[in-house]
Amino acid sequence: MKVEEIARLVGGHREGDGNREITGVAGLENAGPTEITFADGARALEQAARSHAGCILVPEKSSVGGQTTIAVKHPKLALIQATEAILAKAKLEAGIHATAVIAPGARLADVYVGAYAVIEEGVNIGARSSIGAGAILRRGVEIGSDCILHPQVTIYPGARIGSRVVVHSGTVIGADGFGYVFADGRHHKFPQLGQVVIEDDVEIGSNTTIDRGSLGNTFVGQGTKIDNLVQIAHNVRIGRHCVIAAQTGISGSVEIGNYVVIGGQVGIGDKVRIEDQVTIGAQAGIPTGKIIRRGSAVWGTPARPMSEFKKTHAQISNLPNLAKKVKELSRTAGKQGSAK
Repeated sequence: MKVEEIARLVGGHREGDGNREITGVAGLENAGPTEITFADGARALEQAARSHAGCILVPEKSSVGGQTTIAVKHPKLALIQATEAILAKAKLEAGIHATAVIAPGARLADVYVGAYAVIEEGVNIGARSSIGAGAILRRGVEIGSDCILHPQVTIYPGARIGSRVVVHSGTVIGADGFGYVFADGRHHKFPQLGQVVIEDDVEIGSNTTIDRGSLGNTFVGQGTKIDNLVQIAHNVRIGRHCVIAAQTGISGSVEIGNYVVIGGQVGIGDKVRIEDQVTIGAQAGIPTGKIIRRGSAVWGTPARPMSEFKKTHAQISNLPNLAKKVKELSRTAGKQGSAK
């Protein structure tokens, strides 16, 4: 695309050569004369002046001398829009690979099914969806339109997935929850009879596991993005447009509101309630039954308000110096006592 065409696409103000042809996308440090990139923030704008990029997306009211730029409200978002236009992904043609196993009662629209995929009885897959090689869709699974299930995804019976959902390789959706009752000297498995319900526009990373509900459903709300290696237990309810980073573990019956951000390696105990627009810092631990109020930012184990955690962390970091001072004071006090 020409720079002028990109400017119209993203609704930005162009400075420089509008006829320059852009064929690729790259980072600010290594973008070349035919590539577009972005610069957001004072440091990045300084670096942009030395860039060899063909075009740079910059914040509104910004300019970079000697460079071809497009000023927009949100450079990173504009880069997404430009990338989708310049590097349009090739669509897989609808069709079923000869080695795929499709039950007679499965209903498939114009979909792509890869090699050795298994689709059981009662499965319903919407138009333009793609089922990767080796994926397994068990009995009664429902998949909406324009979904992408990458190779080796496993979906247990009865799970319901909306439209435009992306599930990456190795993810398991709908396995039994980890629920047991201890009696008579042993663990008895509690019934796992619920389902998993995933709304539209959700993306789920590789090797993530989402367990079915025990007596109700496990639920993931519209637009939520889940990273690799995340564990979501039975009866968890996650709201809309949340972001959950890698290696987070969410215990059973947790309720998570809308627009929640959860950092990597966070551990959340069972029956926790996290209200809307909460931010949880990486490696935080949320004890069982705790309520995190709307708009809070918490960190640490057990999790506490961010400002309190930072203050405590600074004090803990200073403990070696404090111990040294106490030792010196003790030695001084001992000498004074001996002198008397």
